[in-house]
Amino acid sequence: MKIAIMQPYFFPYIGYFQLIESVDLFIIYDNIKYTKKGWINRNRFLRNGTDCVFTVPLRKDSDLLDVKDRVVARDFDRGKLVRQLREAYRRAPHFESAFPVVEKLIMSSRENLFEYIHGSVVELCRHLDIGSRIVPSSSLAIDPALNAQDRVLALCKAAGASVYVNAIGGQQLYSREDFHTRGIELKFLESQPITYPQFGDPFVPWLSIIDVMMFNSVTTIREFLEACCELV
Repeated sequence: MKIAIMQPYFFPYIGYFQLIESVDLFIIYDNIKYTKKGWINRNRFLRNGTDCVFTVPLRKDSDLLDVKDRVVARDFDRGKLVRQLREAYRRAPHFESAFPVVEKLIMSSRENLFEYIHGSVVELCRHLDIGSRIVPSSSLAIDPALNAQDRVLALCKAAGASVYVNAIGGQQLYSREDFHTRGIELKFLESQPITYPQFGDPFVPWLSIIDVMMFNSVTTIREFLEACCELV
């Protein structure tokens, strides 16, 4: 079985979905510490030819809490975010088919941060015809004290993995020898540059999957998922 493990991200960039597409089982960390400066609850969209950040605000809580214990702020104005995205993309060629999907996910009433993000990733994969199974990391019984590569190896063992796939940026974090010793092949997914017209302005790369969906059909996105990356 081929697996990948990643943090949860809200409407992540297309490379995240290429990683999901490349494996049989995708594990999303829910029992890891929330990091304020990461991209768990924020991402970038296109507005007036430049990138802008959108954020899901969180209830004030201890910095020691795991992602699965964080809660979306009560004053999070979902409708305001929907309106911002509608205004930014209403002239995009695939707005009519993509926007209802985005709006439904943003307007979800889920209050738990992980459930909110996990639910959106699952639904986006369904929309993009990605059939990989997606589970939270807490569903696999491993020693909770493990960290870094040891934690990944334990999750691989618990999932019955024969191949572990990581994003190319993690090459310095893992040892092929350590994985090989445990009977697991270590692979890295390298994404190729993806470009498409954005209202005729200079292209802004690696925005949220929202941007990709607004300017490309599902058929084209499927081509990006399958042909614009390789395992090394």
